[in-house]
Amino acid sequence: MSAGALERQIRPIYDALDTGSNKSAIVACNKLLKKNPKNELIKALKALALVRSQKVEESLVLCDEVLESKPTNEGVLTAMMHVLRGLGRHNDLVTMFEEAFKKQPSNEDLGIQTFLANVRAGNWKSAHLTATRMYKQFQEERYLYWSIISAVLQARDPTTPDNMRSILFKLAHRLITGSPTPSYVNAERFHLHLSILRELELWEEADKLLDSDVGKNICSTSLVCNEVRREIWHRQGRRQQEAERAEKLIVEKKDRNWLEFLAILDATLPAGASTGAEVEAQVSRARELFENVVKEDGAKDRSGHLALVDLEHRARTHGVTTDSARLTTSLKKYFEHFGSKACCFEDLKAYTGDRNGLEDFITVLDSVPDTFTNSAQLLTLINSYKLLRLSLPESEITFESELKRVANYTKHYFEALPLGDDLPATELQPADDLMLLAGNAYISLWKLTNDETHIFNAVHLLEFGVTKSKHCFLARLILIRIYRLLGSPSSALEHYRIMQIKQVQHDTLSHLLLSRASTFSLASTGDLTLSSECQEATQIYLSNSQETGEFVSRAFNVEKYSQIPEFLLFEDWLDNSLQRDLMKIEHLRMRLTHEPINSDIIDMELIELKFIFDRNHYDNRDFAIFPDYQPKIQPSLHEQTTLFGKSEGTGWLMTFLKLYIRAFQQASDLDDTVEEKLLIGDRPKQTANQGKRAPLKERLLEKNEEHLTELTADEKKLFEYATCLADWLEPYHDYTRPPPAVVLAEAARQTELKTGHPLKGIDTSPLNGLNGHKKDEEPPAIQDPPELLTTFFADIQERFKDALGRASVTELLHIATLAQEAFLLFVTETVRFKVSSVVKLNKLGALVASFKDVRAAGVSALKEISSELVKQSEYYGTTESRQSFVDSGSKAFEPKIDHDVVFTQTKKINDSRRKVLEGVGKGIARLATTYAT
Repeated sequence: MSAGALERQIRPIYDALDTGSNKSAIVACNKLLKKNPKNELIKALKALALVRSQKVEESLVLCDEVLESKPTNEGVLTAMMHVLRGLGRHNDLVTMFEEAFKKQPSNEDLGIQTFLANVRAGNWKSAHLTATRMYKQFQEERYLYWSIISAVLQARDPTTPDNMRSILFKLAHRLITGSPTPSYVNAERFHLHLSILRELELWEEADKLLDSDVGKNICSTSLVCNEVRREIWHRQGRRQQEAERAEKLIVEKKDRNWLEFLAILDATLPAGASTGAEVEAQVSRARELFENVVKEDGAKDRSGHLALVDLEHRARTHGVTTDSARLTTSLKKYFEHFGSKACCFEDLKAYTGDRNGLEDFITVLDSVPDTFTNSAQLLTLINSYKLLRLSLPESEITFESELKRVANYTKHYFEALPLGDDLPATELQPADDLMLLAGNAYISLWKLTNDETHIFNAVHLLEFGVTKSKHCFLARLILIRIYRLLGSPSSALEHYRIMQIKQVQHDTLSHLLLSRASTFSLASTGDLTLSSECQEATQIYLSNSQETGEFVSRAFNVEKYSQIPEFLLFEDWLDNSLQRDLMKIEHLRMRLTHEPINSDIIDMELIELKFIFDRNHYDNRDFAIFPDYQPKIQPSLHEQTTLFGKSEGTGWLMTFLKLYIRAFQQASDLDDTVEEKLLIGDRPKQTANQGKRAPLKERLLEKNEEHLTELTADEKKLFEYATCLADWLEPYHDYTRPPPAVVLAEAARQTELKTGHPLKGIDTSPLNGLNGHKKDEEPPAIQDPPELLTTFFADIQERFKDALGRASVTELLHIATLAQEAFLLFVTETVRFKVSSVVKLNKLGALVASFKDVRAAGVSALKEISSELVKQSEYYGTTESRQSFVDSGSKAFEPKIDHDVVFTQTKKINDSRRKVLEGVGKGIARLATTYAT
């Protein structure tokens, strides 16, 4: 067949892949492979279609065949690039392009692809060498800078030893100073040069560049270069020069960039500044400058006003002055000019949290008229309420005073609603903040009294508010938190979905819904809603690993060197996101209630959890987004509305990782040798110090008391139970587990049965022997279950009974789901011993017999808890369960909020409570029955 004819026959395969018709592509490839069995392009395209069809094992054979041929054809390389990325085999992708470049060293495009493959894999040393080779060969200056920034990125890479970092920066410095053209011909190259000088602390050379006319011009037009300049001057201690420069910009060029004002403030009163005549003179000079700005700008710009407030606050804090009159005067002036602006509260809250010495300003806030005829007057009143509330002393936070405040906020909210009557539906209501203030006050009342009536009233008001202001997402944030506290997950989910969380917001905001989501999970009854939300939220991490590499590649191609470290940092923060792995644990906890517990799920989860355990996590969750208008001396709104008063962090994650890794390690036949052979993608990169860590087994046994503080009391008991269970069963698992050679041989056999092709490099001969069960040593002596195991389920059952009638719905669910989790851990740890041949061969009959009492206790406790949850669910379907909340809401809001609306909202909450109690209860009963024997 001619090349042209073959190309025409391959074209439909490309079309099928482009349209997502992977099955059609596979069929077409199979037809062509019968006639062209050695064609690399068809094999590569078929491998790509198989990967996209999730047929990973079948694609591996074709993938390896193509790689062995060391392709150089552009079409083959492109297809294989997508295949290898899909399989997570970035190191193989690098090798493929390197081999191709060796065969065609004059092919510049192959050189670029080789460099970019190393970039995507984070192989900065190889990237540096490749770029250096390309610069020597093709004499394009861009490649020299690629080489330079690769050396810089290698120095910053966590896998680089500390003693190598300065050497690499010096290498980058030598290369950039030896460039044929100076770095200042391009702002991005100039930024790279300054960054290297900053790292090496070559201040004299940096000053020479910055003080040149070209350097000054670049810094005046490039924000990124100016940012590096600021840092270099700051690290040199050149605050006064920076202040002089800023003053010149403010006075002569009327620059109102807040960074310039901060430069003057930091030079006048830096942290730890002492007092004295010189400091007082500096303060007077800065005050005069800011006062002149205020006179000149008036109400046109707030920078000067805010700088005066900040200056007087610093002077008071540093003891330069003990007189609060100047600060009070500055605050008054600011409020006079900008009290009607939405930014007022955010600007002033850092300075007004403490009333001490600010009585005159508090008087000004108190005197703001509570009548209004326009939005400006309304905003002034709202800002006064926010600032007054922020600075409340403890003596004024009482039930009676909070009740008066919430009545006041609510009254003015309803009075202010007509101001937004003519606004389009896409606009926020001017009165929204009054509703949010009332929501904060209701939560404060709930914390003071522990009476759910108050948070029901918050729900009624906020739900009414979002009908008037559909895009008031701050109200929905509070509602989501309240609904979870009330045990109404479906209502929380409704508002969460309305917010349309997208892209990276899944990392920053998914904690709103998915924090301890397993408490409300109905996965055991087949409702995978929350489990699906976990999976949807994790898509950002998959797209991050695929897309950020493309952004970095584009940045290299267009020489945006300042953006490359930011892209890589962004990628690293997402790859090692704390929220990503908290969701992973929650998804796992839900998954075990839904899917049969077997070796497949255990092995798969074990590998992933071990990778997570070695990560250095970044907490990217956004808690500052909450509309927090609580008094400064109180816990924040976030802290007040956190489930069980405990927010999961790194400690919570590491504790549950230890719990599950130990359980899965014991239940699995995989060890590091087997895992290394069977793992498809690349292993995560290790940090430079990771090799110095203790072995994983030892680290799993470490007990960190600080980590345990993030757990609830019931979670701590679960951890103690799981640790005791693992300690008891570990010797029997170690004795029974087959040798790695047998495990690998069996995996190879299964793969061959499934795909028709054996796994490469694995010996199947051990399967012809004794299956690895022959032991020279005697089985470990059978020990009775420890007392903690035999009493755990009775204790948690008693704990549940004690909570009935006084605990919230959420707390009951928490206890119940932890009891269920403890039982499933027992099932996981004992699944190996359900095979009678294994028990008989290893003489562990007495051990299996001892499981019966623990299992029976677990089944009995779960069935009792299940029965009580179902009974509780029936109560929440009655009129009695909602009457007091309906009456309270009707009394608080009629006639503004109709009685029927209050009734409907209360019924909706209770219906959600009834559904989750019934669902969790029946799910627990199902699991108890499923694993009763």
